[in-house]
Formats: sequence, C-alpha cells, structure tokens
Amino acid sequence: MGNKLSATKIQAWWRGTLVRRTLLHAALRVWIIQCWWRKILAKLLERRRRTMLELNTRQLWACVKLQACVRMWLIRLRYCRVLNAVRVIQISWRWHSCHTRGFFRGNYEITENELKLQIDIFLGSQICRITDSIPFPIKN
Repeated sequence: MGNKLSATKIQAWWRGTLVRRTLLHAALRVWIIQCWWRKILAKLLERRRRTMLELNTRQLWACVKLQACVRMWLIRLRYCRVLNAVRVIQISWRWHSCHTRGFFRGNYEITENELKLQIDIFLGSQICRITDSIPFPIKN
C-alpha cells in the first residue's frame, strides 16, 4: 500500500509539472502574440497619425494658397484703381499744360511782291521761331 501511495504522489507531481509547463508555454505564446499585436497597433496608429498630419498640412497649405490668391486679387484691384486715377490725372494735367502754358506771338510785313512772316511759339522754357517769306504771284 505504501508503494501505491508513493507512486500516486509521484504521478500527481509529474502531472502538475506537465500542466505547469503547458501553462507556462501557453502564457509565453500569449505574451508573444500580445507583443506582436501591440507592435501592429502601434504601426497602425503611427500610420493613421501620419495620414492625419498630412491631411492637416494639405488643408493648411490650401488655406494659405487661397489667402495669397485673395490678397493678390485685392492688391491688383487697388493697383488698377490707382493706375486709372493716375491716367486721369495725367490726361488732365497734359491738357491743362498744353492749353495754359504755351502762347503765340508773331509779326508780318507786306511788301509789293512778298509776305514776310515771323512766328514765335512759347512752350514753357522752349521757344520755336518760324520765319518764312511767301512770294505773291506775279500778274501779267
């Protein structure tokens, strides 16, 4: 009876050792799978984060581009208005300068066979003098 009891105890111990070894191997396999899954999840999260970052960057760049286009349009509109105003002022000034600055002065002398003309045109500091003699037609 003593041998049978000892054999039963040894068998129980051996079965417990096998069960514990099996549980340890199962726990190690679970741990390896969990580590692998955490790594996969980290990669997925990093990929998702990078995708969101790129999307945000694209949206921000689109906003900057749109703002630049609007600013350029507004500045061009202001430039065209100023250019039009400059043209109006230049046209008015040129007309006013031509009509108020210059004047003519001249004299003539008539002889029996010709007309002598002397015309002076004053435009500011410039003087243009035209002198000419026009012969009369001779009648027979």
